[in-house]
Amino acid sequence: MASPFVEVEVEGRTVKVTNPDRVYFPAIGATKLDVLNYYVSVGEGIVRALYERPCMLHRYPEGVQGVEGEKIYQKRIPKGAPDWIRTAEVSFPSGRTADELCVTELGAVAWAVQMSTVEFHPWHTRCDAVEQPDELRIDLDPQPGTGFAEAKQVAGIVHEVLDEIGAVGWPKTSGNRGVHIYVRIKPDYGFREVRRAALAFAREVERRAPDLVTTAWWKEERGERIFVDFNQNAKDRTIAAAYSLRGFAHAPASAPVTWDELPDVETEDFTINTLPRRFAELGDVHAGIDDAVFGIEPLLEWADRDQSDHGLGDAPYPPNYPKMEGEPPRVQPSKMNKANWSADNE
Repeated sequence: MASPFVEVEVEGRTVKVTNPDRVYFPAIGATKLDVLNYYVSVGEGIVRALYERPCMLHRYPEGVQGVEGEKIYQKRIPKGAPDWIRTAEVSFPSGRTADELCVTELGAVAWAVQMSTVEFHPWHTRCDAVEQPDELRIDLDPQPGTGFAEAKQVAGIVHEVLDEIGAVGWPKTSGNRGVHIYVRIKPDYGFREVRRAALAFAREVERRAPDLVTTAWWKEERGERIFVDFNQNAKDRTIAAAYSLRGFAHAPASAPVTWDELPDVETEDFTINTLPRRFAELGDVHAGIDDAVFGIEPLLEWADRDQSDHGLGDAPYPPNYPKMEGEPPRVQPSKMNKANWSADNE
């Protein structure tokens, strides 16, 4: 028997949505069609957040069912996609390549939802220049013993530092416990330089609040502090987009906010049910993000200063990356011994 379906018109595209009544968020009864309607309601915002960026999809074919539900990390566009869906070829640290979704219109978002997508995780590059980031991402990640309140406190420090260097930051909730801040940058450098700039920025924030902030890659060294995850600026690292739903029971969303309102918001304020109303009232509070572009040269100068004045070189990459020049050993400190060091590290 054929699956039930409805056809939905989305800005001139007809999208056939199969199993529209399948419950995707059992805790609140939200269906696949509800997910589609949500993304249409914040359409201008989600398209701006994804526009011309390679995008990994988090798909939940049976809906969000907690730890036992199937979750698919979809990097490659499946065969049979409509010919109007744009893609971009990207390469990964492994050397493999894939054609990823590149959203240029709301219909592409709707098509992805039909493919059971709940979360959208874009690259920080554009599809025409996939090796040159145009976005620096500051990911404030609460560690055990800390939470959203502490992340907001650190975000205030981030805001101060950005103001000092003349950069504009655009904050959003992560949809979980953290805070993300995006800075549009000139696409003049590759991933390595942008990551180096992000690490230098993170270390400056850490200096200003060492009891609250850490840049330690190894969890055993972080303590009860907010980790500024500089590695989110490495190649093939993605973060949930602004307006993306998250795969948790109550259907939270990663919500753009203003600096003025950030201290008073709670991550639970923004869900599949509440964010459309906010969007209808305020529009996209990140609407100016593409007009505020920063050159990362001051941060690269900070990185040079860290090296020359403080002896701070590179930090470890994630484990699936090839060994990088100048990178310290990828061995947690408690297991470090001389055998971990090669002649090049001494």
